[in-house]
Amino acid sequence: MVNGSAKMYTVGNIVQREMRMTNGARSDSIVRGFALSSVFWLLVGLVVGLWLAAEMIYPALNLAPWLAFGRLRVVHTNGLTFGFTLAGIFACSFYILEKLTRTPLAFPGLAKAQLWLFNIAIALAALSLFAGMNTSREYAELEWPLDIVVVVLWVMFAVNVMGTLVKRREKQMYVSLWFLIACVVTVAVVYILNNLAIPVSLTKSYSAYAGGNDANVQWWFGHNAGASVFTFPILAMFYYFLPKSTGLPIYSHRLSIIAFWSLVFGYLWTGAHHLMLTPVPEWIQTVALAFSMFLIAPSWASVINGFYTMSGNWDKMKSNYLVKFFILGITFYGLQTIQGPTQAIRALSGFLHYTEYIPGHVHMGTMGWVTMIITASMYFMMARISGREIHSVKLANVHFWLILVGQLLFTVTLWIAGIVQGAMWKATNPDGSLMYTFLDSVAAMYPFWTVRLVGGLLYFAGIAVFAYNLYMTSRSKPGTKWSAAAAAKSQAA
Repeated sequence: MVNGSAKMYTVGNIVQREMRMTNGARSDSIVRGFALSSVFWLLVGLVVGLWLAAEMIYPALNLAPWLAFGRLRVVHTNGLTFGFTLAGIFACSFYILEKLTRTPLAFPGLAKAQLWLFNIAIALAALSLFAGMNTSREYAELEWPLDIVVVVLWVMFAVNVMGTLVKRREKQMYVSLWFLIACVVTVAVVYILNNLAIPVSLTKSYSAYAGGNDANVQWWFGHNAGASVFTFPILAMFYYFLPKSTGLPIYSHRLSIIAFWSLVFGYLWTGAHHLMLTPVPEWIQTVALAFSMFLIAPSWASVINGFYTMSGNWDKMKSNYLVKFFILGITFYGLQTIQGPTQAIRALSGFLHYTEYIPGHVHMGTMGWVTMIITASMYFMMARISGREIHSVKLANVHFWLILVGQLLFTVTLWIAGIVQGAMWKATNPDGSLMYTFLDSVAAMYPFWTVRLVGGLLYFAGIAVFAYNLYMTSRSKPGTKWSAAAAAKSQAA
């Protein structure tokens, strides 16, 4: 009986291990699918962005209504926000969830369905925006049928995140999980409330709000969507993948938790800083300004946490190809979170708003902070789930330097252009008349727009190198399938 029990126990263990490896392989295929989808939409979004940059210099490139600047611009922003960034968030979130909870994904079948529905939805969204179906609301341009699809996708994601957390075997909640929860909850709230609309046809609807209320709700959504998509989940990746890639514990978990709660509380009040010097009530503008300045502290708490994690180990910036992505990424985050709040100051807002300075600010965050962290996270993740080393460290370094130089050319040029533009708009003659016409200010932008296009081309070249390197890493080793050793390594990572 003893021997028989021992034999049954051993067989049971083998079955359980095989089940765990099968679940791990299934989850890894979902992570791989979202990661490769993210890279695909990144390439598409950047191609559209390059065309837009070229149109600013060569207006004749507006060849047809479908290629008009107004249509391409929303395809570019939605394609990169929802296509690239959200797919990257889904991939990294599912990976991080399993590791930090020590629990397989709660509903892998649901996640697989989400992957297919997601790509169909992004393709339909792009086609609808190309066709001119547009609500004209910043970052919320999709018409109501696609809004419903987005909500369904988010519910699918939320069910898996919350379900896995409920089943977790690791009771301690690391800060990355807190940021994922914040992402799930805040995106749901701001997206649904902002997109409440009255449909008049299948392709047209009108906002449920009007006037100043519409503007206030829109930018409460617009800024908090930036927080929920471009900040919370990206910080979750940073806090997980920096320690994992360096082998160094995060400097202070307590500081990260204080930063988390401060950030979540402060972000909710800042949306109206996009509406400074407008008919929105002045007290709302002042509240937004005050909380915008407050946000510098919790944002920089994460920057300092990252820097202090590297204390005494800065040599890893040279020896570990991933570290420079994470450290430069968090540095750009820190710079952006000083630049953004200071732009809310009324005097600066009156000078810089509507100039090229603002796209420069936005793109430092998206091209520097967001893309550096997501691409580095994908390098780490794909190597683990594929059971092999990165295809080429040399190519990863080429990717890093191309996107760094391209991003700096792009953003710094636009900052300078914005200052020139704002000065020209406000310059007056002794008699009080404007010194420059609007067309004079447009003509002055051409050299800056040319440099921006060059920076964009360099950046795209870097992303193309990344896409090739990641795809080659994602493939199984020649002549082999997913091995038990690879699965075990992935589960332990």
